[in-house]
Amino acid sequence: MHGLSTTVRDLAAGTPDSRERSADMWRAAAICLVVLGHWFVVAVTYAGGRLSGYNALDVLDWLDPVTWLFQVMPVFFLVGGYASCASLASHRASGGDGTGWILRRTDRLLRPTTALFVVLPAVTLAATAAGVDRELLGTAIWLASIPLWFLAAYLVMVALTPGLHWLHRRAGLAVPVTLAALVGVTDLLRMGLHVPVVGQSSYLFAWLAVYQLGFCWRDGLLRMSRGRALALAAAGLAALIGLTVPGPYNLAMVGYNTTPPTLALMALAVTQTGIVLALQPSANRWLRRTRPWSAVIAANSVILTVFLWHMTAAAIAAVALFPAGLMAQPAIDSGQWLAWRIPWLAACAVVLAILVVVFARIELRRAAPRPPGPGPARDTATVLGLAAVMAGLLLVAMSGPGYDGPLGLPWDGVVAYLCGAAVLRVTRSPRPARDRSATAGGGAVV
Repeated sequence: MHGLSTTVRDLAAGTPDSRERSADMWRAAAICLVVLGHWFVVAVTYAGGRLSGYNALDVLDWLDPVTWLFQVMPVFFLVGGYASCASLASHRASGGDGTGWILRRTDRLLRPTTALFVVLPAVTLAATAAGVDRELLGTAIWLASIPLWFLAAYLVMVALTPGLHWLHRRAGLAVPVTLAALVGVTDLLRMGLHVPVVGQSSYLFAWLAVYQLGFCWRDGLLRMSRGRALALAAAGLAALIGLTVPGPYNLAMVGYNTTPPTLALMALAVTQTGIVLALQPSANRWLRRTRPWSAVIAANSVILTVFLWHMTAAAIAAVALFPAGLMAQPAIDSGQWLAWRIPWLAACAVVLAILVVVFARIELRRAAPRPPGPGPARDTATVLGLAAVMAGLLLVAMSGPGYDGPLGLPWDGVVAYLCGAAVLRVTRSPRPARDRSATAGGGAVV
């Protein structure tokens, strides 16, 4: 921990003034809000020796407007687009290509994710051998795997970034506007003409639109005064109210408007973009102070570990507290239930802190060495590895809370992911020097 604090201080002191610090702040804030939101809505029940649960949002309709504050995935994709655009531009300026960038960018994403894919099946195997109830195991492991749906979506964005950036350089703001319009078209087909299949395309159109907005932000296409940024936020909020209150969309921004994403979610994204832009100058001035900027750096250094393991923390807390009678179970529509959210959040936070201490070192590990130079074999291996990883993530993300066998997660998803991650790891590592010299005809190492 002392080494981490020293590294954070060094990074804070060496940050150039040109860095868009507010983007780092919003990334950390968005993930922290997602974590708190997930913990809050988990309604755990324990009766007759059975531990189960459900989403409180399915019961507490009055929480629907509150989801407008906690649905911050648009902010994360906006910041992700900004960071990817800046990173890709820097990579290409140093002579790298798109595939090399993808290999480097996916390294930090996949290292902590691979740990999750190894630990969860290992724990499930041990628990099954010890005779733990299979229904309980199925629910707990499913709960722990919930964050993987988001990672699958984000990996698609990363894999498409070189092509998306090419499109951005040629069309600019027209790209996210077009993608948002396509979300509206699919809504019309799905909700008005009852064509259900097309709605799945909104997952791609909606998150790509916000991701592309991040490109526009980084390249100055969204530069505007605070007054205009607030006007943009107000316009988005007016559209959101119009689409949900008198309009055909549900008020909830978690669930209904995200599975699949809808035009109402796009209005929320516009609102949040306006707020981010309006606060940008003030946030950057504040983050030039050592303490807040150091806190942002520290949070971002382990942010993926926090996100990946936060639902595992909730599962562990539920298994430990509810069967032991250490957590009350008042009626979900009572004030007591809300009051008991405080110790529940505290318990989840304590367990997550322990998990972060154990697993954060994987995320904190230094970046992989520069991948080998361009070549058809490297490009093919990258495509195959990414395809296998995404297939594995999707198979796991789409599985339900039932018992999926001794691995806990669907075995085909685990195998696909681990094989794909292994291919990318091998592809990411440069060949030994003796091989490179051999290809150069036995001369000097190149």
